[in-house]
Amino acid sequence: MKRLLACLMIFAAMACKESTTSIDIPAPTKTTYTSDTLHLSEKEYYDKVLGALVGSAIGDAMGASTEMWSRKDIQLKYGYITTLTPAVRQQSPEGTWGHNLIAGATTDDTRWKYAMVKYLSQNKGDLNAPNFANFITDYYASLTKSINDNGTIPETDFLDTQIEKIDWIKEWARVSMAYEKDTDSYLKAMNRFYGGEMSCAGQLYTPMFGLISNSPENAYTLAYNHTLFDIGYAKDISALVSAMTHMALRTKNIDSIINTATFVDPLRYQDSRLVGRIAYDMTDASVKKVLALKQLVLADTLTPKDSITFKIPEGFQGSHKDWTRQEMAYQFLEKNEKAIPFHSGEIWQILVTALQYGEGDFEKTLQFIVNYGRDNDTVAAVAGMILGAKDGYSNLPVTLRTQALKVNKENMGIDLEALAREMVAKKHMEF
Repeated sequence: MKRLLACLMIFAAMACKESTTSIDIPAPTKTTYTSDTLHLSEKEYYDKVLGALVGSAIGDAMGASTEMWSRKDIQLKYGYITTLTPAVRQQSPEGTWGHNLIAGATTDDTRWKYAMVKYLSQNKGDLNAPNFANFITDYYASLTKSINDNGTIPETDFLDTQIEKIDWIKEWARVSMAYEKDTDSYLKAMNRFYGGEMSCAGQLYTPMFGLISNSPENAYTLAYNHTLFDIGYAKDISALVSAMTHMALRTKNIDSIINTATFVDPLRYQDSRLVGRIAYDMTDASVKKVLALKQLVLADTLTPKDSITFKIPEGFQGSHKDWTRQEMAYQFLEKNEKAIPFHSGEIWQILVTALQYGEGDFEKTLQFIVNYGRDNDTVAAVAGMILGAKDGYSNLPVTLRTQALKVNKENMGIDLEALAREMVAKKHMEF
């Protein structure tokens, strides 16, 4: 009897084991978005490259006179800025290299575009982090050498000029030289770059990679590989503005350009556990905020209380409703201000909010950015490059594009047309 019960128990166990169902529920395949190679005629490509360079210079110049100002201070002095204004300010390494320059003068944002054209030309077909670090180190070395190259005492004015140039590039050179030395030195130098904050660095130059890439993914990867000076999600942002610039070569649809932050993610930032992709989350918040504001039902006139809070600045060409919506968008951005105005995350938040708010219109978008203040020349330079690539030089506002070209060539020593020709000559979509 005991033997029979033991056999029955064994059979029962076997039956239970065999009846256990193993279910392998299929998971969705992670989508990798790829784009066809971009094809533009040489004429179209030149127009878009020149549009990007000039559009960026316009944005830089529009913000040069009020860089780092608060929007209230801008309204007190300028009302609402709609065009280029004189850069009434002291020269500085990151700003203009001359005191009180005429309207159209630009800052380091445009100097970086000039430097990038030279880097792209010198390293055609071999664009990588070591070559980029070497490029910056060599430039720094040439400046230090020029101070006393012939063994004579340099003129004081010449010395002032060279020292200012050195002051501009020395933070970058410190990181570049450390990168060339060893990993430990590089990490230490990078993490103290401009005080160790998440400073906007890559966005000053990475949009240029979008102009010489064949796909948004390629633009992202190429830019990311050059983000030697960024930390954390700032690297993702710097790569995204490159991908967005490239998308602007392909389409005039501003939603498609903004959606780059959703669909172009080669390094899978979205997979980050708990946090996800911060750049996408910020974009999503900005888009939803602007869409909500545009659906907001407002009275035709402001109440006495609101008329104080939302007083329309002189020069604003919209209605009370328009200004109320813009003021509320500004208040949304103020809630997201970071410790420093040139924080990469803050610049990205302003950028995507402005692109959504401006609906692809060049002047409306840049005016939104410049009149908000903070690091407005940098944000406007990035936006100007994206929209300039979208519209092409031939479709930029005539007065703005003409003045930006003239002042940069005659007063700043930067010939934007020559730079565009150099890019096209070195590469007609073959980098």
